[in-house]
Amino acid sequence: MQNISRTRRSMGGMDYVDPKKKSNFVGKIVLAAALTALCILMLKQSSTFGSPSPFSQRDTGVTHVLVTGGAGYIGSHAALRLLKDSHRVTIVDNLSRGNIGAVRVLETLFPQPGRLQFIYADLGDAKAVNKIFSENAFDAVIHFAAVAYVGESTLDPLKYYHNITSNTLVVLEAMAAHGVQTLIYSSTCATYGEPEKMPITEETPQLPINPYGKAKKMSEDIILDFHKNSDMAVMILRYFNVIGSDPEGRLGEAPRPELREHGRISGACFDAARGITPGLKVRGTDYKTADGTCIRDYIDVTDLVDAHVRALEKAKPGKVGIYNVGTGKGRSVNEFVEACKKATGVDIKVDFLPRRPGDYAEVFSDPTKIRDELNWTARYTNLQESLEIAWRWQKSHRDGYGSPS
Repeated sequence: MQNISRTRRSMGGMDYVDPKKKSNFVGKIVLAAALTALCILMLKQSSTFGSPSPFSQRDTGVTHVLVTGGAGYIGSHAALRLLKDSHRVTIVDNLSRGNIGAVRVLETLFPQPGRLQFIYADLGDAKAVNKIFSENAFDAVIHFAAVAYVGESTLDPLKYYHNITSNTLVVLEAMAAHGVQTLIYSSTCATYGEPEKMPITEETPQLPINPYGKAKKMSEDIILDFHKNSDMAVMILRYFNVIGSDPEGRLGEAPRPELREHGRISGACFDAARGITPGLKVRGTDYKTADGTCIRDYIDVTDLVDAHVRALEKAKPGKVGIYNVGTGKGRSVNEFVEACKKATGVDIKVDFLPRRPGDYAEVFSDPTKIRDELNWTARYTNLQESLEIAWRWQKSHRDGYGSPS
């Protein structure tokens, strides 16, 4: 017996579609078309439909700065200062070391359209970087983005050469291709290695002794070679050991937990004071210094950011400026630990261990050149006070910025 419930029936050897089924199908198409038309109408009535992004246009009197690594410790503090100074800021970060929470703080502080945008991207992806440059009208780039742990660089040198040197080349090529004419490059005193004479001036020979310093020096060399046939304004800032945080408590340092072993001494001190780690590990007590521990020049992040802003203001087409950014005063690791104990009010347990590979005994700057040419001088030079400010943020942000998304 023939099944009369079939939607397709045979008639004279030919199939035909049930009219009811066809009617339902046509109705769905009509409904979808109506909804699509309604959505388009609503979009067209929106005030932003078809309007170019303010980040893609140049506005008179507004400097649009690309801050690479702007979700990181130093980069986020720099972005905050730039925004306070009424600059337009684009942050590009892959969040491998940065914190999306820092970006959210900045977005809350500066919610106005056209002030701040965050773009998730890896600077090692040349195609993505060129797309960012093609869609945004940058006036300047402050290039912070980099992995930056001396000990880690000796364990995984290829990561450092890729992340620092190769990525800087990608950024520089994009700047050249899209006509961005100002570069402020975040370099390091690690390019000097272990100089025979102190303090370090900008003329001190650069003889780095670890992959981190070598990768940064290679980047500097690439920038300087490119500049020989370019009118780009270039500023290279070689800075020393960064400490502190925003005095108003909006931002702080929140390194990845898995990187504590390689991180800054300030973070290690705070972890010990909070009981996250059982104590502080001081690596190396047999250096040729007064107390046997390393001597470093500790620069407050607020002063460091101010130096970048001065460099941005003073950058001139066709010129290169190279500056050390430090206090000009060296402090031993033992001195630092005692200052941290006082700042936190905790008698931190200290374990003395062998030297860390790639470290050097004594490094501190001569800041004469940056003082004379950029009118910059470090103001936050009280070690204990800088640590007290940072400690306040640490205590009120026990989970840092929270888990990254």
